[in-house]
Amino acid sequence: MEPAYRLTAMDDKSPPPCSCVAPPAALSRPSAATPDDGELATVAKALSSPIRVQILRTLLEQRACFCGELVAALPLAQSTVSEHLRILREAGLVQGDIDGPRVCYCARPERLLQFIELAQALAGTSVSAELETVPR
Repeated sequence: MEPAYRLTAMDDKSPPPCSCVAPPAALSRPSAATPDDGELATVAKALSSPIRVQILRTLLEQRACFCGELVAALPLAQSTVSEHLRILREAGLVQGDIDGPRVCYCARPERLLQFIELAQALAGTSVSAELETVPR
């Protein structure tokens, strides 16, 4: 004989009610993907690591940094810092200029602002209006 909690959980096929929003009349097909969707996803993925956010914040504060300076400031191996910088560079958030045997990195704040604009466009005005009503 199965426990009562299993029978109840397995018999109930309906999803739990969501109290955060009113249910839609009917689900509509999502709008077509745009080139901005790829840009938003690329930058979001690059910012998904707390270490990469810390590196970007350091570069924004310092204006420019050599990789070795970042390695000294972080509890990570040089190869790990270089990999994080590569991901940030590929997302367009940082730029690296070769200075002899070293690479000088700087943040690209205009790319960060572009990401913010894309995220705001994704959120739309309905979400922004909802956020204004949330007590802080």
